[in-house]
Amino acid sequence: MRVEGGLTLRSKRGDVARTWWSRRFVEVLESFGMGGRLARGRGYARTGQVMSLSLSTSLVVALVMGTRREPYRARVGVRKFTDQEWSRIEHALADRAVFAAKLLAGEMPPEIEDVFADLGLALFPSTLREMSMDCTCPDWEVPCKHLAATCYLLAESFDTDPFEILAWRGRSREDLLDRLRELRAPLPHEEPAPVPVPDPEPEVDGFAGFWVRRTTSAAVPEVAEPVPTRPDALLDQLDPLVVDGRSLTDDLRPLYRLIGRSPRGTER
Repeated sequence: MRVEGGLTLRSKRGDVARTWWSRRFVEVLESFGMGGRLARGRGYARTGQVMSLSLSTSLVVALVMGTRREPYRARVGVRKFTDQEWSRIEHALADRAVFAAKLLAGEMPPEIEDVFADLGLALFPSTLREMSMDCTCPDWEVPCKHLAATCYLLAESFDTDPFEILAWRGRSREDLLDRLRELRAPLPHEEPAPVPVPDPEPEVDGFAGFWVRRTTSAAVPEVAEPVPTRPDALLDQLDPLVVDGRSLTDDLRPLYRLIGRSPRGTER
């Protein structure tokens, strides 16, 4: 049944893929030995039989109109990489500046497949067993023409946005680029801790400031000045002692002064 407003390939004849990564995907599909079914599917894709196409992590789902009134649901799945595998991939891409720069500019460098291969991974499926395909149509062949039409429209969507290949494998464009920027960012420079500076002594201007005593540092305690004493001062508080007309107070005064002297000869 003919469809109005369906999705159609931009290419009306000849090869579908224009970029190396899209051609790589088509070559993988054709290497599975399903050229005839792909040709029928290519005709479906060019005449607008695919009503919708959506891509999410590890799965592509399309609604394809066939001979019946209701569209068939075609699904093409691939294994997504684990978080640990993506961590290795991101570090490998970030370590090579040319890959990080091209990806950040929206380009897919051809050597990116070598990066995956060095990690024991493959960006594109290498065998049909690495892909899962199913369709609700009664055709027992896999892939049927509805699945083949889905694969061609998928290849052309890769032409428009190469990051869809990576999203199919489990990493969206935003997440991958944010991670690459984070890994490529220079380490922050740590500034030394500031040395505390004591507040300056407030300045007092004018004549009044002459009488203001400067505060001293708490680290240097003030020492009380010694107060001189007179050992014979006690005699001054007593009544005069007079014996036989002689003042005993004056006779005792030298003795009190002697007693008041320290062992070193310094008055207390």
